[in-house]
Amino acid sequence: MTEWLLDVQQLHVHFPVKKGILQRTHGFVRAVDDVSFHIAKGETFGLVGESGCGKSTTGRAILHLIRPTSGQVMFAGEDLASLPSGQMREKRKDLQMVFQDPFASLNPRLTIEQILEEPLKAHAIGQPDERRQKIQEMMEVCGLNSGYLKRYAHEFSGGQRQRICIARALILKPRLIIADEPVSALDVSIQSQILNLLQDLQEEFQLTYLFISHDLAVVNHISNRLGVMYLGRMAEMGAADKIYAKPLHPYTQSLLSAIPSADPRRKKERILLRGEVPSPANPPTGCAFVTRCPKAMEICKMERPLLQQIEQDHLVACHLFT
Repeated sequence: MTEWLLDVQQLHVHFPVKKGILQRTHGFVRAVDDVSFHIAKGETFGLVGESGCGKSTTGRAILHLIRPTSGQVMFAGEDLASLPSGQMREKRKDLQMVFQDPFASLNPRLTIEQILEEPLKAHAIGQPDERRQKIQEMMEVCGLNSGYLKRYAHEFSGGQRQRICIARALILKPRLIIADEPVSALDVSIQSQILNLLQDLQEEFQLTYLFISHDLAVVNHISNRLGVMYLGRMAEMGAADKIYAKPLHPYTQSLLSAIPSADPRRKKERILLRGEVPSPANPPTGCAFVTRCPKAMEICKMERPLLQQIEQDHLVACHLFT
């Protein structure tokens, strides 16, 4: 039986919509609406979808940077939602995050040495000499010159800043890293370097990744398993090679059709979606994708499809397969 390091069950994150002078709640933005998935120890689970689909909110809710409205987040057999604040603080050593914008996530007033020392100080790890040695070692591991420790974030390139963010996440020796669009702000040539670095670090430190991205080509390069989100819900999930070889959900098919081919002579049919993404404050009553789906049926407008297994390690939420 597979040992799940992270098991997310029926996760909801709703933000209240307040109006009027008294700021009364008139509704909720359903940013994450009943999402469930699991990640095995040592694997990379890719979470993809358009901007605003709720994938980043899902990652932040797992770490309790955003408090979930409801649901269960089991990490190594413990429910993070039930932990007191002191125990949750201790757990954060095992759960780290790499953010999308490396410049915005680094304090411009601190040197790189101070930035990397902060997590160690927060968890009272080591003496000053021991901490400095750990920092120098982590700089080397992440491909940075340890002689740069006295420099500030603005003195580095985008790729170097992201390496610093990765070093900061690794300094506490976590078990799970949530990488939220870690390469989207970088040039294509630098993206490949960072992706290769993440894979090398995963092998060296036995890391588990939740890799969040809107770029399916990037996710295909790094992920073992894959979840496709749309409007706060999971549309399709399973082994990455199965989804890329045979996407079942019409939304997944449209996303994959948008990936450019490396061969200019190869003709690829593009599936264009019509209409706009509905508001998460007022989602459709049935399938979330019904307003844009080229294969929508009458039942799609009335009944929400459940995520069901079609074949081994391949699930889809679509009435075409009921």
